[in-house]
Amino acid sequence: MRKPNLLLSTFCLLFLTASLGRQAMAQTYKADQLMYGVAYYDEYMPYDRLDKDISMMKDAGINVVRIAESTWSTVEPQEGVYDFSHIDRVLNAMHKAGIKVIIGTPTYAVPTWLVKKYPAILAVTPAGQNQYGKRQNMDITNVDFRRHAEIIIRKIMEHVKSHPAIIGYQVDNETKSYGTSGSNVQQLFVDYMKKKYPSLDTLNNKFGLDYWSNRINSWEDFPSVNGSPVQSINASLNAEFAKFQRQEVTDYLAWQAAIVREYKRKDQFVTQNFDFEWRNFSYGIQPDVDHFAAAKAMDIAGVDIYHPTQDQLTGTEISFGGDVTRSMKNGQNYLVLETEAQGFPQWVPYPGQLRLQAFSHVASGASMVEYWHWHSIHNSAETYWKGLLSHDFEPNPTYDEAKIVGREFKKLSPHLVNVQQKNEVAVLFSNEALTAFNAFSFGWGRTENYNDILRPFYDALYKVNVGVDFVDPSTKDLSKYKMIVVPALYAASDELLNRLNAYVKNGGNIVYTFKSGFSDENVKVRSSKQPGLINEACGITYSQFTFPENVTLKGDPYQVGTDQNKPEKWMELITPGTAEVLAAYDHPVWGKYAAVTRNKFGKGTATYIGFMPGQALTQKIVEQALKNAGLWNADQQLAFPLITKKGTNEKGKTIHYYFNYSAKPVSFTYVYHKGQELLTNKVVSKNQSSTLEAWGVQIIEEN
Repeated sequence: MRKPNLLLSTFCLLFLTASLGRQAMAQTYKADQLMYGVAYYDEYMPYDRLDKDISMMKDAGINVVRIAESTWSTVEPQEGVYDFSHIDRVLNAMHKAGIKVIIGTPTYAVPTWLVKKYPAILAVTPAGQNQYGKRQNMDITNVDFRRHAEIIIRKIMEHVKSHPAIIGYQVDNETKSYGTSGSNVQQLFVDYMKKKYPSLDTLNNKFGLDYWSNRINSWEDFPSVNGSPVQSINASLNAEFAKFQRQEVTDYLAWQAAIVREYKRKDQFVTQNFDFEWRNFSYGIQPDVDHFAAAKAMDIAGVDIYHPTQDQLTGTEISFGGDVTRSMKNGQNYLVLETEAQGFPQWVPYPGQLRLQAFSHVASGASMVEYWHWHSIHNSAETYWKGLLSHDFEPNPTYDEAKIVGREFKKLSPHLVNVQQKNEVAVLFSNEALTAFNAFSFGWGRTENYNDILRPFYDALYKVNVGVDFVDPSTKDLSKYKMIVVPALYAASDELLNRLNAYVKNGGNIVYTFKSGFSDENVKVRSSKQPGLINEACGITYSQFTFPENVTLKGDPYQVGTDQNKPEKWMELITPGTAEVLAAYDHPVWGKYAAVTRNKFGKGTATYIGFMPGQALTQKIVEQALKNAGLWNADQQLAFPLITKKGTNEKGKTIHYYFNYSAKPVSFTYVYHKGQELLTNKVVSKNQSSTLEAWGVQIIEEN
């Protein structure tokens, strides 16, 4: 009887803390200057050099540091024994130097004594129970972890709350559920399912659990979804468990934010450093976190963005990460809490790239650019993830360039802080669609996942200088966008699809990719003609799909050349109804089917792409859709590697950013009103020609 009672207590505690977190309302935070910063770890230093570091920071224009998020075992070396000396000396020294501080709650890496006392804190995952050593190895729902996490958060907050150097707090670090799925989590999931589906008959029907005798006839018989055969063969249950795990993260962060808010001043913020799907750099939508939901508990969204440099530097990841993060808080500016200075050996920037990267973050809406980290570490896992300073702590070319950036940030801060964007194009993403799409690798027949579909379409917009917001199924008002790109919306409710149909009918332009509208929100394939409800707006149907073999597009309709003029990975055999055929398959059997269609529906249009296009085709299809939507303007006359962004500053003036993402000079014609180039103070006239040096930047403020 004791185990069920413990599980019930766990559920009650988590429900209570989640509710408290949701009740603590986030406030909007607005920066008063551009912030340029680093993460700083006094406790890692091989010798005392705090004064020297601060002197070098001041020379580099550093005006903010983040500290303490990795310090639990330093701050609490044994249970109930506290040592705040590292925090205190850094806070006091930074305040004396006029450098602001962000404090991190140190809960993402647990101390040895805590695990020894409560071994169950280490999460049980499909691979078994975690072992001590790495970070983020705990079960964030474990009652003992939560109790001690709350104690250390409160102890730190009580100690630092009055310190004048602190401008804000970061809760946890790149938080996820970490795959925790042990017996206590399974019981929480059952309780969650009971609340959502009081009737087991309804659950069995919606999830198709009669298949392979997976039907659940008693809540007491509910199977574990910790890597069980049910999870692996039933995508509906798998998707619901993934949604539940994302909700765990949302509630956990809200719980921490609520605790911090009991102590913080009104002029301080609460944030979190969200991150993305990782492919040796930040790549796509994070599958383990509902960013829009979790960001509601934050005063300002924060983000970690890492990206290739040297010859692979394109700025795409900076722009993508910034657009997602800005969209988390409905267009509010955000904080880059981590990005690389030197980073991995392959990331050491060429001359000019650090500056280019920094202003690229600002152009996407960042109020702060902060490097991870100030100094390179001399041992442990991240030894070769170098900071702004190398292991010798001496000035180096990257540090020297940071000094230039720091001076320019200070000079341009009145012009560039809190620049606002107003975009007419959005990308609709869905965590539910991501989970569902990725579950069917055997049906999809390839290794590509959801982000392999989403990113190429985002990249195509970026390359022709189209400003982008991100929206998700919770976004109710879509009317401010002239065009929405919807990649692989595999799982979606009737309500969402009807809303998208209404968007088109009322004058919007939408671009769907293959596998959109295919299943409902429970990953149950619709029994109507595909693509489900959206065929009303798309004017097409299909019932079969296959892999392309020796298939091209008739007549090379997008003029991409023989090698690029072909579907990849997947093709749906589309029969047009009212839709216009923009491209058809060229094949002795499949030649009667459409590949790309466009349909007029009400006042708008719906484009549907029935196959996976390569890079060149994706670019041309997107450009065609933009022109059809009336979105091909002056900035679209420029294209990658010349990237331009714009926004309106606090003075009501339009700011135009121009970036050269190449190793060769590029020229362009400035076509807007007369203005001033802020970096050089030179006057720029309308229709004036200008040249950007390799990896160069120009920022023009219209008069």
